Amino acid sequence: QQQMLALGRVLAAQPRVLLADELSLGLAPMVVERLLSAVRAAADSGVAVVLVEQHVRQALAVADRVHVLRRGRVVLSGSAEELSHDADGIAAHYLTGEPGTA
Repeated sequence: QQQMLALGRVLAAQPRVLLADELSLGLAPMVVERLLSAVRAAADSGVAVVLVEQHVRQALAVADRVHVLRRGRVVLSGSAEELSHDADGIAAHYLTGEPGTA
């Protein structure tokens, strides 16, 4: 609920850019769904959103474009629609490894 309140406060200020880092971390799936819906609505209203998210399917569900970073470098880039066909493969291939190496 604190995450939802914080996001609501930010969006009430009508930002042009929203930076969101790991919104889903430690939250119940229903809360995450509501947060990501609010992020998608913000993007649809013209807010530029930069979302950092380790859960591939959730990121693909709200993103227009996706850039996967590994060890500080872009290793995969494309539209969410293109990449959504292989969400499990993306997670297995690009998002496994040592913590802190993204």
